[in-house]
Amino acid sequence: MNGKKVVFISSLIVGIVFAFNATLVWAKDMTAQDLVEEAKEKIVMISVAEAEAMFVKGGIIFLDCREPKEYKSGHIPTAINIPRGLLEFDIEKEIPDKSSPIVMYCKSGGRGCLACYSIVRMGYTNVKNMDGGWKAWVKAGYPIE
Repeated sequence: MNGKKVVFISSLIVGIVFAFNATLVWAKDMTAQDLVEEAKEKIVMISVAEAEAMFVKGGIIFLDCREPKEYKSGHIPTAINIPRGLLEFDIEKEIPDKSSPIVMYCKSGGRGCLACYSIVRMGYTNVKNMDGGWKAWVKAGYPIE
């Protein structure tokens, strides 16, 4: 083998080993609940009562990250629906101002935490997740549509 081939093959092997090791460092044995708990540490959580007070005051975007079928079965009045699976792709079209005040919610809180964390990572600076989600809102007897 000539010197150039040896350097190329050596570089290729080093690159593969590095990529494999980087994946191992990133990978963790986590459950969905572990991911939610990790997200909760990095987002702002508010109670359903705090969310309702913000709703009454106005000027807040309520973002429902449930699936369209769930949204159609009932939602917070004026809430925008962007399903979690499309959130990162559609959020900037629906809410281009990254400083907009947003209250995220889902059915019971888990998807909302993950969705909230995603858009915070994308640069949204005024996002809160409603603890207990849609279930807590309905249970409290707050307005629904």
